[in-house]
Amino acid sequence: MLGLIKRAAASRPALGACMTAIMLASSIPAAQAALTLSGTRVVFDSSKRSTSLIVANPSERTYAVQTWVNTAADDTTTAVPFMPSPPLFRLNPGKEQHVQINGLPNDLPTDRESLFYFNVQEIPQVDPDAGNVLNIALRTRIKLFYRPSELKDTPMSRLKDLQWSTRQAGGKAQLEVYNPSPFHVTFLRLAVKGNGREQMIENAEMVAPMSRQTFAVTGAAPAPGAQIEFSVINDYGGSSTPLTLPIQVTP
Repeated sequence: MLGLIKRAAASRPALGACMTAIMLASSIPAAQAALTLSGTRVVFDSSKRSTSLIVANPSERTYAVQTWVNTAADDTTTAVPFMPSPPLFRLNPGKEQHVQINGLPNDLPTDRESLFYFNVQEIPQVDPDAGNVLNIALRTRIKLFYRPSELKDTPMSRLKDLQWSTRQAGGKAQLEVYNPSPFHVTFLRLAVKGNGREQMIENAEMVAPMSRQTFAVTGAAPAPGAQIEFSVINDYGGSSTPLTLPIQVTP
């Protein structure tokens, strides 16, 4: 156990560099995380002192597990107002661990959500009798939305307020969305419809509160009368009911 914890306590930047080098090696197949989380996102209500989720180990191996919260910059130096507990623990095969994310005093905006990320890193136990075996430390990273209690609407009720338009950039058409709501919007499906055709927008980026986001249009530019059909990921990781809105097409 001591050896396991010492290895787990290695610096995250060093582990990240090691992971990158390992995954870039062409002779090593892509690995999948062994641990699972009880959710694909975390919504932290500012009126509560904490929230929690479950880390489970359905595999047949023992792991040391590190948990932490950081920003989109994915660094270990920016201070964040959250502290997971426990930050480091051992998880035996077939077992689960409740991880509580505690909120700390902060001055985050109260008129919109703030985005952070919850990280779970798994470090497999080293078997001294296994010889020269390559162990890979994998990380799962999910979005954590800090939602001020001052916000009385719900994300789903504000989807109809999204404003869609086209713009030209470098001689190419782009689809633009303006999100006037205080919530982040993560698109699951995004399609431009018009003239009996449908053009999918692949890997659509999330749009932040009170912000704009643009998407490349690979086919023909949307014509007057075009519409956007989209669905988003809700608070529980599921899909919203598809919604269709008009696109303001710039001549």
